[in-house]
Amino acid sequence: MFTGIVQGTANVATVESKDKFSSLDIHFPEGKVDGVKIGASVAINGTCLTVTRIAGDTLSFDVMMETLRATNLGTLQPGSVVNFERSARVGDEIGGHNVSGHVHCTATIAAVEQSENNRRLTFAVSNPAFMKYVLPKGYIAVDGCSLTVGEVWEDKFSVYLIPETLRVTVFGVKGVGDSVNIEIETQTQAIVDTTERVVAQYLERLKGQQL
Repeated sequence: MFTGIVQGTANVATVESKDKFSSLDIHFPEGKVDGVKIGASVAINGTCLTVTRIAGDTLSFDVMMETLRATNLGTLQPGSVVNFERSARVGDEIGGHNVSGHVHCTATIAAVEQSENNRRLTFAVSNPAFMKYVLPKGYIAVDGCSLTVGEVWEDKFSVYLIPETLRVTVFGVKGVGDSVNIEIETQTQAIVDTTERVVAQYLERLKGQQL
């Protein structure tokens, strides 16, 4: 489990690609992986991965076929910059929202608008079926970063980023056309799905009474 409060960025050192499988070596800032052990969970661009090897400040991760399909991790190359967050511990402050690290789909940065004190990003979602869970002022995790949704359209949504978010995360370097990972907020998904099911059942009963 993660909080959506990205702890910084790391750099991809090496990528070993095999058939439907990839191994990543990622170099972290000094001290950011102190105490980490093999088998620990770390979110990379919001994707929960398991540490397989430790070499100083460099951690290794194996990425399976389904993860490569559903996320942007398959596009990483040596030198790529990624968001990271170590798994939350009992008692940690939840500054964002509960994030599982299970990415639902990807999105593409469709537009970037810069003002004096913030940046507005518009994302085009790869699977519009998930847009019913994206609500104005609701939570969403983008590359593992807990953000508040701004505007919502049929297959797009926007967020507003303050300078601190731009400093700490990949959003300071990503631009139009870049891919991001999207994780829908679980409580929103449960409410929407439950409401849809209850309404469908009610309409079905109403239809039966009319017949």
